[in-house]
Amino acid sequence: MSVEDILQKIREEVRAILPASIRVTDIDFEGAQLVIYTKDPDKFADNSDLVRQLAKKIQKRIVVRPDPSVLESIDVAEEKIRQLLPEEANIANMYFEPDIGEVTIEVEKPGVAIGKHGSLLNDIKREIGWTPKVIRTPPMPSKTVQEIRGYIRVNADERKEFLRRLGRRLHRGVSEGEKWVRMTSLGGYREVGRSCTLLSTQDSKILIDCGVDVSSSGSGSPYIHMPEVLPLESIDGVVVTHAHLDHSGLVPLLYKYGYDGPVYCTYPTRDVMVLMQMDYLKVSAENAKKPPYLS
Repeated sequence: MSVEDILQKIREEVRAILPASIRVTDIDFEGAQLVIYTKDPDKFADNSDLVRQLAKKIQKRIVVRPDPSVLESIDVAEEKIRQLLPEEANIANMYFEPDIGEVTIEVEKPGVAIGKHGSLLNDIKREIGWTPKVIRTPPMPSKTVQEIRGYIRVNADERKEFLRRLGRRLHRGVSEGEKWVRMTSLGGYREVGRSCTLLSTQDSKILIDCGVDVSSSGSGSPYIHMPEVLPLESIDGVVVTHAHLDHSGLVPLLYKYGYDGPVYCTYPTRDVMVLMQMDYLKVSAENAKKPPYLS
């Protein structure tokens, strides 16, 4: 079954479960999520069981987003958010992303801003139409974290298109026949540094870590030139277990040589990984070593 056939079947199941009064404008994959765009986000906020019913039936992670036509203006939305959230939440910043109808609220106390069982988030969604996302203000001001979050916002359209392509790749059909899993060690085995493992199945290939051996006098690279790995476009994803350079130092090198897929990691790993990689480039330059990639 093709991805379009799978998506069409899901669309029919969603419309069969939702009440006729809920207007759905689009349903599509974005990464591992199934995103439903609707002109009635308040009805989802009033009945949280709807999303649970959909997730149980379809066996996908469901995200509901408002159709752009029902969004409150940014100025009015910001004012209402400040009225709805308690002062002790200490709002630091708000960032609006009209293309996905999402507002990111940066606060010192996320628990206070979210409310019991997400009650305050539902109130915000009901009042302004925007989908609120609460993140914690960094305990110490960080230029790197600000730049990372800013980059994601500036490239929101490109990111959305990337997630849609990724969603179709993730939800493609699974081949029939014998199933198998193979692990290929590319670095980091019986040594410290350049950790990298290729995990292959009959349908997919992913890399687990892509680190550098900082003590090596050579490139310190894992064996990513092996025929099992190439071409890099055939890799479906890269999983970074943590931010140490021996596990994440050469992830940018993959993009230099043709990889164009996702990197899976936690938010803290993402931020620390960027810090470590920038420091790695700085130290390489100070030691007159040619860096494997540029910032």
